[in-house]
Formats: sequence, structure tokens, C-alpha cells
Amino acid sequence: MNQRGQQIEKLEERLRQLKVQQARSEARRRLQASRQARRDDTRRNILMGAVVLAKVDQVVLPYEDLSSWLNGALTRQDDRRLFGLDG
Repeated sequence: MNQRGQQIEKLEERLRQLKVQQARSEARRRLQASRQARRDDTRRNILMGAVVLAKVDQVVLPYEDLSSWLNGALTRQDDRRLFGLDG
């Protein structure tokens, strides 16, 4: 093989390596974005729950209303038991 052909092969191999690096980098970026979205969602849920519980404590929101919402929304037995909705 002539020198030009070897040079082309080296460049093609380098291009393949760079494409692999780029794909890995993009996958890592997507994973980080997904993890951040889950963290943000969890934080929103915690804060929303804290606000609702504070309103129940301040008697702005009657506990019976909250209990009724939970009773209508929770279907898993473990979740219902957690809030005393066994019956």
C-alpha cells in the first residue's frame, strides 16, 4: 500500500475513534440530564408535600380533605397502609 493509502487509513481510524468518543460523551450528557430531571422531580414532590402538610398543620387545609384525596388516589396496599388507609 502506498503512503497516501496508509495516511487515509490512519485518518479514517482517527475519525472512527472520534465518533466513538462523541457518542460516549453524548450518552453521558443524556444520562446526566436524565438524572437531574429525576432529582428535580423528587425535590418538587418533597416541597409540594411539605407545603400541603404545613397547610394541614395550620388548619388551612382540613386533614379530612387530604385524607380523602389520598384515599381516592392511593391504590397500592403499602402506600395506603403508610397513611393509615387500610380499611
